[in-house]
Amino acid sequence: MPTYEFRCNDCGHKVTLKYKTYAAYDEATPTCTHCGSADLTRLISRVAIKRSMLSGIMSGDLEDNDALSALDNADPATLGRVLREMSAEVGEDMGDEFDEVIGRMERGERPEDIEASLPPDSEFASPPAGDDLI
Repeated sequence: MPTYEFRCNDCGHKVTLKYKTYAAYDEATPTCTHCGSADLTRLISRVAIKRSMLSGIMSGDLEDNDALSALDNADPATLGRVLREMSAEVGEDMGDEFDEVIGRMERGERPEDIEASLPPDSEFASPPAGDDLI
């Protein structure tokens, strides 16, 4: 919802006006909510950008990651939905295999079952037993 701040040139009050759309602002004649004057000067104010919980987690802004611990026992569909949201936050195409795996999780398939069905050279397959990760 677009929000604009003005200073009334008649009474000196600071006025905050909210509009449902940018088009509504373009069509409106802002008036002072204190004295009714249309003699307003638009102020430059801070911009608020809504961020998701995931963007806070991914950027390390949160002091603790308890929000992620809630996923420890999450059902596959919830886990798939959260992983899809995280990939959207990153803004990169994660590839067809990622989309397939996440889609299967969103349909309720367990991650272990999905992993077992993947080819050994898959990005999402576990390394064979005995292989050490560096």
